[in-house]
Amino acid sequence: MQFESEAQRALDTATSRGAEYADVRFGTIRDEHIEVRNGVVSSLSDAESGGFSIRSFADGAWGFASSAIVADAEVDRIAALSVEIAKASAKVKGNQRIMLLPAGSFVQRFSTPFEIDPASVPLGDRVKYLMDVEAEVRAAKGVTVGRAWLDVWRTKKNFASTEGSRIEQDLLQCGSAVHALAVGDGDAQDRVFPGTCGLYQTGGYEIINKANLLPNARRIGEEAVALLTADQCPSGAMDVILSGDQVSLQIHESIGHALELDRVMGWEANFSGTSFATLDKLNQFRYGSDIVSVVCDMTCPKALATHAFDDEGSPAKSVDLIRNGILVGYMAGRDTASVANVPVGGCVRAEYWGRLPMIRIGNVNLEPGDTPEEFLYDGIKRGVYMQSNRSWSIDDKRLNFQFGCQIGYEILNGKKGRLLKNPTYAGMTPQFWRSCDAIGDADAWVAWGTPNCGKGEPLQTARSCQGAAPSRFRNVEVGVGYAG
Repeated sequence: MQFESEAQRALDTATSRGAEYADVRFGTIRDEHIEVRNGVVSSLSDAESGGFSIRSFADGAWGFASSAIVADAEVDRIAALSVEIAKASAKVKGNQRIMLLPAGSFVQRFSTPFEIDPASVPLGDRVKYLMDVEAEVRAAKGVTVGRAWLDVWRTKKNFASTEGSRIEQDLLQCGSAVHALAVGDGDAQDRVFPGTCGLYQTGGYEIINKANLLPNARRIGEEAVALLTADQCPSGAMDVILSGDQVSLQIHESIGHALELDRVMGWEANFSGTSFATLDKLNQFRYGSDIVSVVCDMTCPKALATHAFDDEGSPAKSVDLIRNGILVGYMAGRDTASVANVPVGGCVRAEYWGRLPMIRIGNVNLEPGDTPEEFLYDGIKRGVYMQSNRSWSIDDKRLNFQFGCQIGYEILNGKKGRLLKNPTYAGMTPQFWRSCDAIGDADAWVAWGTPNCGKGEPLQTARSCQGAAPSRFRNVEVGVGYAG
């Protein structure tokens, strides 16, 4: 293992200062981003950072410290500081002592599989591709702003713990998107493809190729322009079909954040609040209809949060969160799982080597149903199909929400009809998921990635996934003017 001597030095120093447990992470992260806007390369960055961090557990509390300087004296200083912070935290922790579940001892190396190494694609070819995509967007008459972008993240992690783990991981993640903005007649409308924020998955440059930006760019531009003169989405209680990428965001906001166990327990409330899904509801609360089953699967192929081990050395697993509509689990860490008596699935992550790991939305996937996408319209007398998120609002308990989508289509008597602009819907989390009566099948299921989930203080950004297929919901509050 790279940094083996420094890792052992850090652990030895921490234990000699009184740590009951300690782990150390060495890492480097490389972030490549290219964006084209209206025929010009508006952003081109290639940044890399590296360093290490140490967590120490002493007197029933955590301590954490990090540094970008990898040298013997600095390793000693940071290890000692982490223990000092743990002991100081213990003095104000109150009556509840944190109990750590063992992670086990693992000596492994893991690399995410890929087909095309992004490094094999010359920078000039990447830029030209985005220029071609963006030009195709503006080929649609009436587009005001066209944009196209791609991202590549390479993360190397070396983890060691006093339990004996020595873990090396190389993670490769890619994504891309195209955006069209049309302005006119006192209105502004936009479209993003594919999905709400692009196609982001674990893998190589093949993920960018799979997004098919170029064949869809002009259509996206035309849709943005057409929305300027489209009819306003009607208001009232009606049936709704959400595209898979919109279901993905609905999962993220009303299931993912709600089932992070640190929020549930009140340990974390910054930025996104706590949760209504309290521990007394476990194994008895009806979160959704019988067909709604959700897992946090940190092993899911191509999903954006997939790895072999998380940042506290726990192996990646698939954990049930909702099974046949009943709340049966949470995303937990080693210090929270014992409180709720739920399994640890490997979802504790830090933004990079210099941040404290915390429970993060992993691959929170809605299992596919058995309804082909085209049959979701059957039985709808009056409703709206909504695609790709434009705005959202949800309270700090993850209970009351309102979402606005980029584009909608009227549904009458089982048929998709006229174009609608500014489609919105609102509801309460459990009632909404209980109204789900059809989920698209495996052919329509996509591992939709979210590249910019925020949590914590100081704020950390994480990459998550919410796999989903288009789904149907009955008797939903639609439109800004709906009053119940």
